[in-house]
Amino acid sequence: MAAPLSDGERRKQISVRGIAGLGDVAEVRKSFNRHLHFTLVKDRNVATPRDYFFALAHTVRDHLVGRWIRTQQHYYERDPKRIYYLSLEFYMGRTLQNTMVNLGLQNACDEAIYQLGLDLEELEEIEEDAGLGNGGLGRLAACFLDSMATLGLAAYGYGIRYEFGIFNQKIVDGWQVEEADDWLRYGNPWEKARPEYMLPVHFYGRVEHSPEGVKWVDTQVVLAMPYDTPVPGYKNNTVNTMRLWSAKAPNDFNLQEFNVGDYIEAVLDRNLAENISRVLYPNDNFFEGKELRLKQEYFVVAATLQDIIRRFKSSKFGCQDPVRTSFETFPDKVAIQLNDTHPALSIPELMRILVDVEKVDWDKAWEITKQTCAYTNHTVLPEALERWPVSMFEKLLPRHLEIIYALNQMHLDRVAALYPGDIDRLRRMSVIEEGDCKRINMAHLCVIGSHAVNGVARIHSDIVKNTVFKDFYELDPEKFQNKTNGITPRRWLLLCNPGLADVIAEKIGEDFVTDLSQLKKLLDFIDDETFIRDVAKVKQENKLKFSAYLEEHYKVKINPSSMFDIQVKRIHEYKRQLLNCLHAITLYNRKSDPSKSFVPRTIMIGGKAAPGYHMAKMIIKLITSIGEVVNNDPYVGDKLKVIFLENYRVSLAEKVIPAADLSQQISTAGTEASGTGNMKFMLNGALTIGTMDGANVEMAEEAGEENLFIFGMRVEEVEALDRQGYNAREYYDRIPELRQAIDQISSGFFSPRDPGCFRDVVNMLMHHDRFKVFADYEAYIKCQGQVDQLFMVRAVPTASSVATDSVQPGPKGDRSALEITELAVASSYTY
Repeated sequence: MAAPLSDGERRKQISVRGIAGLGDVAEVRKSFNRHLHFTLVKDRNVATPRDYFFALAHTVRDHLVGRWIRTQQHYYERDPKRIYYLSLEFYMGRTLQNTMVNLGLQNACDEAIYQLGLDLEELEEIEEDAGLGNGGLGRLAACFLDSMATLGLAAYGYGIRYEFGIFNQKIVDGWQVEEADDWLRYGNPWEKARPEYMLPVHFYGRVEHSPEGVKWVDTQVVLAMPYDTPVPGYKNNTVNTMRLWSAKAPNDFNLQEFNVGDYIEAVLDRNLAENISRVLYPNDNFFEGKELRLKQEYFVVAATLQDIIRRFKSSKFGCQDPVRTSFETFPDKVAIQLNDTHPALSIPELMRILVDVEKVDWDKAWEITKQTCAYTNHTVLPEALERWPVSMFEKLLPRHLEIIYALNQMHLDRVAALYPGDIDRLRRMSVIEEGDCKRINMAHLCVIGSHAVNGVARIHSDIVKNTVFKDFYELDPEKFQNKTNGITPRRWLLLCNPGLADVIAEKIGEDFVTDLSQLKKLLDFIDDETFIRDVAKVKQENKLKFSAYLEEHYKVKINPSSMFDIQVKRIHEYKRQLLNCLHAITLYNRKSDPSKSFVPRTIMIGGKAAPGYHMAKMIIKLITSIGEVVNNDPYVGDKLKVIFLENYRVSLAEKVIPAADLSQQISTAGTEASGTGNMKFMLNGALTIGTMDGANVEMAEEAGEENLFIFGMRVEEVEALDRQGYNAREYYDRIPELRQAIDQISSGFFSPRDPGCFRDVVNMLMHHDRFKVFADYEAYIKCQGQVDQLFMVRAVPTASSVATDSVQPGPKGDRSALEITELAVASSYTY
């Protein structure tokens, strides 16, 4: 086995001697004109703004290619342990600006484009978001790829190249309407198709057992075509790869099924195979047991594992060693991280390959599989946990069903030996759930087939150990870990808020871009009036810029000196956008009460609702309806505005987050696994109002609870209320402002044309609210009053405090493949 790289070797930059034209303005201009002419076949007379974007994208991509090839050569020669991050979602957003930042090309490109009479920001706006994710889980995957490349780790992202990503959201008469996200319509300059690495993926068929072994036969084959996207690290010449698979029908697909005359029908039927990579399922924290979804999950796993094993076999120890044939060293060279249960089929698929194809002994194969795989749990909501019907497996993946049954039997035998006679424990811990419809519990499969299981914030990891996987934790406590989520400071500070990044760099240098613990140095400037004024000036400029954007796109006049109060995330009952709505109504009702202080606020709420999630869509309608009333009330004027941010996505987040004064993170304690929006806002100098949930807990610890606005029930209090029985009417009867707000929603005050419009919302809040909005209302309103008081005295900022959290201890860069979280963010610029 090759010796592990030392910290110094791992951080060492890869040599790029001989690669020409690094960041030179004249070189960029020349390359831009060359691409316009030769790649796009246009001249300046007929070129469109989109042509200019593509010419610039290809120019920047040229600077990636040499580094990309050199990085892969370097990995091949050095043969490090490789990390494979398997995710059904990668919410990448736009690539152009991120690549310029990470390669240090932004200034040269800006100047070159200016000299050409064009505007760089306008060209950046043309790029489509790569919206191949729903929310936090997919964006975390994207941040991880940036982080691992910046740490110089040999890491690969594997997923699906969805033809249609997360839908575009249009608001029509206050309602969400979905439009297909045809993000590939104009082509994607960043990807490279690799048809030479196309691989077969099998479905259906039957299993044959013979003395020679087990064979899965009579299958239907779909081809997986890889598309590679470069992932550049920050100024370290490392360029890693994200490989996304696209489904292609083989040329003989279904031809044998038809009569000779039905050739046309057979060719048209190829769509059935290619539908696998057609569209991203737009569900967040909700499991939908559709066969196409299961096909997607197996498709990415089967293609990826073939690729991993091919690379494992062909990699060299140094230069002369023979190709590997033994799988003994597989876990030493391969780490597979399962991003939630969606890639859980990696476990039975790796077993199938090792046992059926490579003829490895069953027990040995099981040890290899467990040592190779690790599982990240992303939610404790029961409706989000994947449970696939056995009948569907039987039809689609018959061999995998056999393997899962065999693995489950081994697992239950072990449990029975340790807990004799405890039948109930066996039932709770089984991978197969009995009942009318037998189901496979994918989370249980992930736990038994992985050597490490992690939650994504300390409080979430504790809940996982104490509730969801309590029995498994008692069985294997050493397996359970915490890895608090993180964000990449390149995109979420340097790229989206260059003004703030410059102010910080002037005081403490630029090392914070790759080591956020450096931000602690800002504590030396806590009373530095110049620094405080500079930070405040940047915030005001960001607010003015975003106000202009809102005015252009929403035709609403914004008061840029009002408090920008922002809640952007998926629309879901547990995230409690309804609590925010009740606060907005309460403020509106106080408009004429001179005894109530009225600090100007612009409340902005954004996010997408899953198309089939009725209550989430009703919440969006309520937000827009409140906005209709509030924004058109001349008495209120510009003191209060309520705006729904349409089509929230990565590129819109990059605009709104730097402009925020207040970040709302108000989920019911114990429901938000981590949240990463909370970190993005804090890193950009927004204050946080939130519950003790997810990463808020660790942020409060690091920044000091006095620097956040924490309110509401803790997890223990929520559990106690559950035991006692939550009665919403108690709060409704006792709190006049709450009663007034609910009565207004109920009576049609916000929906005069349809007075019964919000009947379902009121009914849910009053009778079956799992997330206890009323229980936290009073504390929330009081806490918002404290926010108002601070904002009033904040006209001249007087202090700035910053704290950082690098949850994983140990020297920077000195982390095992499965402990990577270049993480870290809790910083607060408090006035």
